[in-house]
Amino acid sequence: MFIISLTYEVPLEEVEPHMQAHMEWVNRYYDQRVFLASGRKVPRTGGVILARGDRASIEACIAEDPFSAYGVAKYEVTEFQPTRAAEGLEALVE
Repeated sequence: MFIISLTYEVPLEEVEPHMQAHMEWVNRYYDQRVFLASGRKVPRTGGVILARGDRASIEACIAEDPFSAYGVAKYEVTEFQPTRAAEGLEALVE
């Protein structure tokens, strides 16, 4: 499992023109069941995605994000192996 942390590299007014394409990318990977949860950071400096797969596929996925293609955000990827989850989230434990 992976935590993908996006941090904007440009002001929000430069992020917004790419938001629709970014959300289409996000939705595509939800449809493929790669992304499990996502949302904006507070304060709005980027976002966080919880994803599953292998590192190579996650890196390839990130390369497809319009935010990456246009240099809008930088990415930090942290891999972890869940060993425990709250009730109702047991499916996250691999």
